[in-house]
Amino acid sequence: MKRTFSFLIAALVAVPAYAAEEVDAETVEKIEAYLASVECQMDPDDIEVEDDGYELDDVICKGGNQFDIELDKDLNEVGRRAE
Repeated sequence: MKRTFSFLIAALVAVPAYAAEEVDAETVEKIEAYLASVECQMDPDDIEVEDDGYELDDVICKGGNQFDIELDKDLNEVGRRAE
């Protein structure tokens, strides 16, 4: 009984990690337009919803440099780190 209860608690805690929030098509289009304006591109599947905006993973920019880019909820760039 104790083992079953522990398993259920562990399973419930893990569920939010797999319930990724979908990004609507309009937002994806706006993000892709922004990236094109700064000469970058990425796979839309690598857009992650964060509490305060979006994280763009594996963005490839002119010159072949790769970055992770953070956008706020208004799609303004607030962070960029080279990979």
